[in-house]
Amino acid sequence: MNELKNKVAVIYGAGGGIGGAVARAFAREGARLFLTGHRLAPLEVVARDIVAGGGVAEVAAVNALDEQEIADHLQLVVGKAGRIDISFNAMGNSPARYLGPSLVDMDLKQFSLPITSYTTSYFLTARFAARHMLQNKSGVIMTVTAPPARIGTPNGGYGPSQAAKEALTRYLSKELAPQGIRVVGLQPHAMPETETIREIFETRQGLTWEQFSGYLAGSNHPKRFVTLAEMADVAVFLASDKASIMMGTTVNMTMGALDD
Repeated sequence: MNELKNKVAVIYGAGGGIGGAVARAFAREGARLFLTGHRLAPLEVVARDIVAGGGVAEVAAVNALDEQEIADHLQLVVGKAGRIDISFNAMGNSPARYLGPSLVDMDLKQFSLPITSYTTSYFLTARFAARHMLQNKSGVIMTVTAPPARIGTPNGGYGPSQAAKEALTRYLSKELAPQGIRVVGLQPHAMPETETIREIFETRQGLTWEQFSGYLAGSNHPKRFVTLAEMADVAVFLASDKASIMMGTTVNMTMGALDD
């Protein structure tokens, strides 16, 4: 317990399944949380859970694609907490916006939407966090990707967007590690607890939920799903000082679905 005691963590997309699970796990381990997202209502649910458990959490509506909103919010965080120790980007898009016809039939806007949004958000949140972290020569910048970064699947620009984020993790680490800042990513496999997987299922016409979930779980070794709790526990470890030698990498959490 208390692996993150007194750490100051900012989470983008904290109202979603992944962001919320990570926020609760970070708080359980002693971190002070600043939760952001497009809408306040989901953030307030997570914050209430954290406070009810004895943790500390504040919420703010922040567009993780807007430079000024990100910069202003982080300045507010530093003004209140004195520093930023962890930046975790779990910003997401609704799959309905980018899944659709085959690549041959897809228009440029639909294809480029996930590539532009995911990489822009990760770049901006990492860049502004790093500027504050450099003052203390300490900090951890984190994000989450998915197996389509490395395998071919019918999901338009989503796979390329995740591959770009993994490349950016390596680039950021190369630049920031000598200054005491670690940059790492997590790559869990499909988690049915998230709304995203449910939305993807709805685009798979002709498949029952049992068939769809069986297909997803069937590609890993134990033939089961990664849980949000398991993913969040790994996130805690990566954010902690115990993971001090882990940097510039995306941790494979696919339970064997991908071989490294």
